[in-house]
Amino acid sequence: MLQGSMQIALILLLIIATTPLLGRYIAQVFMEEETPLDAVINPLEQVIYTLSAVRKDHMTGWQYVTAVLYSNLVMGILVFIILMLQGWLPLNPTGLGAPSWDLALHTTLSFLTNTDQQHYSGETTLSYASQTFALGFLMFTSAATGLAVGITFIRGLTGRPLGNFYSDLIKSITRILLPMSIIGGILLIVAGVPETLASPAKATTLEGVTQIIARGPVAHFEIIKQIGENGGGFFGINSAHPFENPNGFSNLLETWAMISIPSALIYTYGIFANNRKQAWLVFWMVFIIFVCLVGIAVVGEFQGNPQVNALLGGQQPNLEGKEVRFGWAQTALWAVMTTATMCGAVNGMHDSLMPSGGFATLFNMFLQIIWGGQGTGTAYLFIYLILAVFLTGLMVGRTPEFLGRKIEKKEIVLASVVLLVHPFAILIPWAIVFGFPDTLSGISNPGFHGVSQVVYEYTSAAANNGSGFEGLGDNTLWWNLSTSVSILAGRYIPIIALLLLADSMSRKQPVPMTSGTLRTDTKLFTGVTSGVILILGVLTFFPVLVLGPLAEAFLISRGG
Repeated sequence: MLQGSMQIALILLLIIATTPLLGRYIAQVFMEEETPLDAVINPLEQVIYTLSAVRKDHMTGWQYVTAVLYSNLVMGILVFIILMLQGWLPLNPTGLGAPSWDLALHTTLSFLTNTDQQHYSGETTLSYASQTFALGFLMFTSAATGLAVGITFIRGLTGRPLGNFYSDLIKSITRILLPMSIIGGILLIVAGVPETLASPAKATTLEGVTQIIARGPVAHFEIIKQIGENGGGFFGINSAHPFENPNGFSNLLETWAMISIPSALIYTYGIFANNRKQAWLVFWMVFIIFVCLVGIAVVGEFQGNPQVNALLGGQQPNLEGKEVRFGWAQTALWAVMTTATMCGAVNGMHDSLMPSGGFATLFNMFLQIIWGGQGTGTAYLFIYLILAVFLTGLMVGRTPEFLGRKIEKKEIVLASVVLLVHPFAILIPWAIVFGFPDTLSGISNPGFHGVSQVVYEYTSAAANNGSGFEGLGDNTLWWNLSTSVSILAGRYIPIIALLLLADSMSRKQPVPMTSGTLRTDTKLFTGVTSGVILILGVLTFFPVLVLGPLAEAFLISRGG
């Protein structure tokens, strides 16, 4: 227990130390201040702007929305074509044919939206060309799209012009994602992650049997998977595979990479708003909730299954679905981290988590703000702050204000849309599945765990997370199409509402602060916000949690 606690503490300290450093750099990039990379990046960006004819004119909310949707549509069509033609394209050493149209569509939409939910095993389904030029391409652009939207939302909240989507997209890639990926990719290669275009290796086992060992250009794919909060693995078992995550150092690097940008963006907001105090208060609020959820998962995995312990005659950690090179502690931390950041990568099987681990991972994806998705998670977090301002304003009979701008009907409607899309995208298809369980569900584990399997799949899709309880038989026409609907609704409806809300806030005239103005950079208001977050999350999804992990935990404790 002590060793596991020390490993977790090291990660947490690393997060605290790097948040202001990376947050300050991201602010410099998007406030167009001088950065250490200017000498290298400026000429590269100039070439991109010249070839693409992109102009840096400021956009309105609807113009920004249109740019996001059009660019994503074009990229999605391009990638779908690559997947369907992979049998005729080069870099296909094992001669793989095209996947089914519904699987190709689901995969395209999943990676386009930064979800990366996989209903296939990468090494036996997709060629090197598909993995690199289709999915790898979307890993950069989808993460950059989310980051651009998050920054634009921060601009709107702080009364700045929204900026230009194409310029923000380019900066996100050239100045943040690409430099971090180059450094991280090199470190992963040093750690033992392969980066090769060679065909799968053949080896003869001690029994004299020929074994085919899949490999490929993994290192560059792995690092943007983590930094961009994509989560889709080159191999079927994701970061539990030794070629994606071979040792403790790679595990440390990949764990930090998941949270590096989401945690830093809170500090970036503080710089934009010229209020670092509020940024730190929000950071510590999220950090405390996160640590509590880690504790819930860690204790459950350390205590293990009481029924198994009874057979063994003593307490044993739950090692089912774990890689021995990481153990129960790092697997539990990773599970909470990957669902808190909406990354979705796994270094162990979530289907094997104790019910407390299933509770923590589901709760993260229900809320989407601990720490949230790439850019959009930070925006969702400040949606809760706006709602907290609105509720407290009603209590004292004042017009609510945030950062000196009034929160009125339009802002509340748009904020409500952001939060209400999520339960609709989860609970409606979940109910349909259990209306036709024999033909649609694909459940491999009946009972309460089966309930968790289904709700986890739709929650992962709607939250743009991508992880899963992998016991579910999800590569069917129903699952590919129904989760695609949840993926699209969970991605684009909130983005549209966020951008329109940012546009509305940016156009408001600031009102002077008075003695009656509610300050949002106090411990009291931060506490109220945390209460709003937890109450809304619990009230919306508590029945699902009761029917899934909570009921399963009760059943196990009773020896059922």
